[in-house]
Amino acid sequence: MKSRSRSKLLCNQMLQNLSYFTSNNAKLERVSSLFTHISIEFRFFTCSLTDPSLKPHKDLSSFNFNGIAHSVISKCSHFFDKKEPKRHNFLNDASFKMPLLDISDVIPHVTRRFLRVLRLKPEDVLEMLLGFQFECERIAVKSTKVESLWEIFKCANERDKGFRHFPKSCEVMASILVRHGMFREAQLLLLAMERQGISMDSSKIFVSLIEGYVGVGDLERAVLVYDQMRERDLVPSLLCYRALVNLSVRMKRTQLAFRVSLDLVELGISVSEGENASFENVVRLLCRDGMIQEARNFIRKLMALGFEPSSLVLNEIALGYCEQDFEDSVRCFAEMKCSPNVLTGNKILFSLCNSFGVERANLFRLKLEHLGFMPDEVTFGILICWCCRERKLSGAFNYLSELLSRGLKPNIWCYHALISVLFKEGMWEHAQDILDEMVDMGTTPVLSTFKILLAGYCRARQFDEVKVVIHEMVNRGLIESSALEDPLSKAFMVLELKTLSVRLKRDNDVEFSKTEFFDNLGNGLYLDTDLDEYDKRVTGILEDSMVPDFDFLVRKECSNGNFKVAYSLTGEMARWGQELSLSVFSALLKGLCTPRSYIKLCSSLLEKMPKLVNQLDQEVLNLLVQSYCKIGLTHKGWLIFNQMLQRNLTINSETFTALIKGLCKKENLRNLHDCWDFALNGKWLPGLVDFISVVECLCHCGMLKEVLELLERMLVLNPESRLKVLHIFLEKLSLTGFSSIAHLFVEELLQHGCALDQIAYSHLMKGLCKEQKYKVAFTVLDIMLARKMVPCLDLSLILIPRLCKADKLQTAIELMDNVLRVQTTFHSDFTKRFCVTGKAGEAADIFQNMLSKGLLPDADIYNMLLQQFCHTKNLKKVRELLGVVIRKTASLSISSYRSYVRLMCLEGKVDYALSLKKVMVQESKSASVILYNILIFYLLSAGESMHVKKVLNELQEEGLVLNEVTYNFLVYGFFKCKDVSNGMHYLSTMLSKELRPSYRSLSTVITFLCDIGELDKVLELSREIELKGWILGSIAQNAIVEGLLFQDKVEAAKQFLDRMVYKGLTPQSISYDNLIKRFCCLGRLDEAIDLLNVMLKKGNMPTSTSYDSVICGFCSRNQLNQAMDFHAEMLDRNLKPSINTWDLLVQQYCQQGKPAEAAKLLLSMVQVGETPTRLMYCSVIDGYRLENNPRKASELMQMMQQSGYEPDFDTHWSLISNLSNSSVKDYNKSSQGFLSSLLAGSGFSSKKDLNAKLG
Repeated sequence: MKSRSRSKLLCNQMLQNLSYFTSNNAKLERVSSLFTHISIEFRFFTCSLTDPSLKPHKDLSSFNFNGIAHSVISKCSHFFDKKEPKRHNFLNDASFKMPLLDISDVIPHVTRRFLRVLRLKPEDVLEMLLGFQFECERIAVKSTKVESLWEIFKCANERDKGFRHFPKSCEVMASILVRHGMFREAQLLLLAMERQGISMDSSKIFVSLIEGYVGVGDLERAVLVYDQMRERDLVPSLLCYRALVNLSVRMKRTQLAFRVSLDLVELGISVSEGENASFENVVRLLCRDGMIQEARNFIRKLMALGFEPSSLVLNEIALGYCEQDFEDSVRCFAEMKCSPNVLTGNKILFSLCNSFGVERANLFRLKLEHLGFMPDEVTFGILICWCCRERKLSGAFNYLSELLSRGLKPNIWCYHALISVLFKEGMWEHAQDILDEMVDMGTTPVLSTFKILLAGYCRARQFDEVKVVIHEMVNRGLIESSALEDPLSKAFMVLELKTLSVRLKRDNDVEFSKTEFFDNLGNGLYLDTDLDEYDKRVTGILEDSMVPDFDFLVRKECSNGNFKVAYSLTGEMARWGQELSLSVFSALLKGLCTPRSYIKLCSSLLEKMPKLVNQLDQEVLNLLVQSYCKIGLTHKGWLIFNQMLQRNLTINSETFTALIKGLCKKENLRNLHDCWDFALNGKWLPGLVDFISVVECLCHCGMLKEVLELLERMLVLNPESRLKVLHIFLEKLSLTGFSSIAHLFVEELLQHGCALDQIAYSHLMKGLCKEQKYKVAFTVLDIMLARKMVPCLDLSLILIPRLCKADKLQTAIELMDNVLRVQTTFHSDFTKRFCVTGKAGEAADIFQNMLSKGLLPDADIYNMLLQQFCHTKNLKKVRELLGVVIRKTASLSISSYRSYVRLMCLEGKVDYALSLKKVMVQESKSASVILYNILIFYLLSAGESMHVKKVLNELQEEGLVLNEVTYNFLVYGFFKCKDVSNGMHYLSTMLSKELRPSYRSLSTVITFLCDIGELDKVLELSREIELKGWILGSIAQNAIVEGLLFQDKVEAAKQFLDRMVYKGLTPQSISYDNLIKRFCCLGRLDEAIDLLNVMLKKGNMPTSTSYDSVICGFCSRNQLNQAMDFHAEMLDRNLKPSINTWDLLVQQYCQQGKPAEAAKLLLSMVQVGETPTRLMYCSVIDGYRLENNPRKASELMQMMQQSGYEPDFDTHWSLISNLSNSSVKDYNKSSQGFLSSLLAGSGFSSKKDLNAKLG
């Protein structure tokens, strides 16, 4: 449907284009008549490019695509070479102006002086750099401006061999380069300055470079600059050290982070809190890599500098020792005079219990408590659980007692362990006591609690108690059981004993030979099952419950798909001093990666368990990179990708694809190029869907070379999908503005005999037409037609008008014949198109034709026709059509309602507008406020303010709230109606509601108040707007300043403008042209220039009138040099000075006795297409006469005659009177004498180079 709609629009556009041609040409008349025929009789439709009927299935399997990318690249290397900043020839004045003009809108007040001189002194460069640096700190400056500044800096001394930059200039230039990411250029600057022996503070530049490289994550280059700095015995700043260490830690570069940190420590400088955090990260990294002794020695050095290690760092060291020697960890804590935190202490105790038993662990606990360790309920829980595991029941209860005496609350795992050990010791009667205690302490039993009870009672053969437990479980909603279901069977099912086919039977033997136990009635009972396996299973449940195995619990939740629950268990696991196994850790990460909402949990998990991260396999790491890139965390994906490279793991195609797409979106081109190289070396091959998105991303980044490389790879390694790949490539490249590359590629294929289908050519031609490269498109069209292929409809509709304009009528007719042959009519398209082009009569004719054929127009046609009739003010047709629309209950659009209301208000038929509003409000409650807003606006525009008050009352009765648009319309409309009181009322209400007035509303209010002299109200309103941080529009600012100037408050006007600039309240699109002229008239030239500079900095070009006014101001002060600066800038900006300005400058030079300079101005006038006045010529000739220079005067007189002016007799005679001068006589030794030459007519027998004469 989208393709169909697009075709309709294109078809209509074609009709409009054809209307531009005359009907004199017979062939053109034929084309025009064909289109007219279509508009009446035929219906258009578009064949989709994906229509299988249009696809000739080409067999491309035999074509060898190897090397095709290189071949195309070699033919258009200018597209792919990295564009280095163009080096201008600074010995050429015209080339020097290019970069100077480029930065002139950043620092116009500085560059203006050098546009004529084109010679820079070291102090000039420094002034330019300082001004540029100041602007960079205030606003965002484009990198292209910095490149131009860099060109000026590099080549300034090429125009003067004695030129030498100031050291300060080098420092500022380097700072600007680094600020804008031009690190390579900054390094080149450093090298050049060292070679030239320029003494400067290079350490600042080195530091800026390091920080810059760190900022973009380029650790290798940052370290290279750092090493160069250290070789020169330069010391980086603390911030530089910190940045380098932090990046090394983030990149997991342990040795590098350690080396840089040691360099800083060896300086013996006191470190701040910022460095403390960095050092702690280094210590953690050392500990995680097993470098415990290095970490401890490093801490000692830091402590000598006053560093106080946090408990977290010491815990890392202690945990490292725990894996080697527990006593060393105690000595470490003692040496540091601190104690471990509870997580570290618990982990140590759990490890001791597991390795040496609970008694040794308790002794270690006491030592830690002596150092200040504060155990929690988990600490005692560990001891209780291990006592139960070791069958030390008394010890378990002793620890429970101590736990309670300290005011701690046992957790559920302690109770599980105690219940389990009681069952194991045969003390099943006391299990219920522990359960009751547990409930009394506020701990709710869970399913696993009752499972332990069931296992214990089953082991003790207390099946009556089993039934009680099952009943309790049902009451708590932990299980479901019907009244008919046997409780024992349910218990065996809960304990997963069903596979054993456990049955409870009564022993009917008189001697009770099979009896194992008796029930309450004295019946002998026994279990009919494999008793050994039965006891083994129930005992296993009890033993597993003594010490919680979180690794098993997490694995179980993962297998059930409860990954969020599994993640929550890892927090409790850490409190118990346990660690996940690698397999469970991997399974949990895989589960969390799948839904996007859980990916942040992955990040948290990776931070908690860094050791396991280094052991993850390539499958999990690939999945992590892909997941991070999909949610936009490409930097994290890049870090994991680098770790995979360091471990030589295999990176799959999906990972490369995700990373390339992510880096493209972030526009991180440096990492993107690195990733691309790895991908190509890693035999990366994306699927077709990924190929589409990757090509789009690469085209967006301008990486055309990479696009071609990927295309070749896809064509070579994916032979079964070559045609689809070609279509995708040509479509994406053409749509993104690179149809020239696509065309070269197609030519390369054609040269090698590869035949393309209609779809490929169509994609290419659409791109060429989009870029308006119609000549090339016609060439491709000729190829298509020669191969008996026809472009699809939408492309034909684009090409036919262009073919007519290019006088390729025969081709246009051929395409037209094809269109007629395969397309049918669609009246709606033409009706809509005629409406769009303002041809209401034609649209109405087609509309009537539709009705006569029984075709039902859609709502769009009704609306477009109504809007067109409103536009032409055809009230009769409007009423008729509106009646049809209402009767047929067709939907009237907001645009149609707006057109109708506007017409009725302008024609004074307000009642009609109000009536339609009622109808529209009843049909559309959701758009009611919009309808009222439109009505209010046009009522006020027509001056019907009394009706507006009624509408507002009605609006409030309907319970509708006035929105920002309503208030803006009211403010604007009432002031247009000159109703100041109502306008100010709604403006005040708007401001009190923190609703921002539009530029139009404020401009209208301020302009009106200024016109009636209410300047105080204007200034008060301006202050209120200013306090809110809102920007006044250009019109409003101009009105305020002009109002102040009108009242001779020049200083107030200047302060107002300065305040707007200082607070950043100047709009981006600003025009001060009128104010510049006013300030110049008042003699406030400095203020005028400031305004002109503000306009240039905002990217707005002042008019030539502004420059004329400034130049006139300088001339009135006899500051001709400054006037010429602005004149030169004016010409360089392609602005034309007025004749008065030219005349003023010429007269100024003549008055100062500089006729040669005045003559240059005359020549400049001629070069820009202006004709000097007679007075200008005469003034300069008189100047030469005063200098007794008849030769120049004669040449200028000839130029004057060429311009159509005749010199008067006095001018002739004054030159003749100088013939006695010998120099003149010598000059006239030629076949034609001076006098005859001088008195010749208005023409000359030969034309001479005026540039040479006047030079």
